[in-house]
Amino acid sequence: MKVLVIGGSGQVGRAVLGHLAARHQLRVFDLVAPADVDGVEWTHGDLFDGPAVAAAATGCDAVIFMAMGPREPWGDLGMAQKHLHIATAGLYTCLRAAAEAGVRRAVYTSSMSVYRAVAAPHAPSGPLPHEQTPPDAVDFYGLAKQFGERVCAAAAAEHDLDVVALRLCFPVPDDEWPPPNPGTAVIATSGRDTAAALDAALRHDHRGYDVFAISGDAAGRFVSIDKARRELGWEPRDPTTPRA
Repeated sequence: MKVLVIGGSGQVGRAVLGHLAARHQLRVFDLVAPADVDGVEWTHGDLFDGPAVAAAATGCDAVIFMAMGPREPWGDLGMAQKHLHIATAGLYTCLRAAAEAGVRRAVYTSSMSVYRAVAAPHAPSGPLPHEQTPPDAVDFYGLAKQFGERVCAAAAAEHDLDVVALRLCFPVPDDEWPPPNPGTAVIATSGRDTAAALDAALRHDHRGYDVFAISGDAAGRFVSIDKARRELGWEPRDPTTPRA
């Protein structure tokens, strides 16, 4: 496919672009140039600029939205506002512009942080909710991802889009795998596994909006990936190490 990757120069992009570029023709739309990956085109642009997004999306088969706010200083009010603004107004602008450009398929990189029980850097204390459980996070990041999922569901209904939200668990670039933090390592996902999940979501045959939990926790001790296995045909090739 020809895929527009919005926000592809950030943390998730760094972990997955190389893998995705081997399977698809990628165009990154970002204010910052992505890592140097063969076959990846870069279009400089602001995700709040609807006409620019529509121009970049023209001729594309799908859009992946992985933009998010800055990581530092984590919890700062200004930073929290940016996360919320990107996940609402920014995502809405991009999905609407992509639909107007003729794109019919989109993937949103959400997070298991939509649940209050997921709070890095601490390890989960027990099984996390399944996809059908309503999100309940109250922190700014969990709220941003919740609102983003709502925007995706609304866009699917309003613009007749097929949208998949992937609730990712700590994507880690392959050159940093396995993750050193014992709190997140039990549910983290390698770069190549995250990219494979994105690829499976792009190919997912469905109508409307759908959501999947994605984690390297192949044994399902904390995150159930049964739905991803069953409907996407995806499971991690780099499973996490169980906590002792």
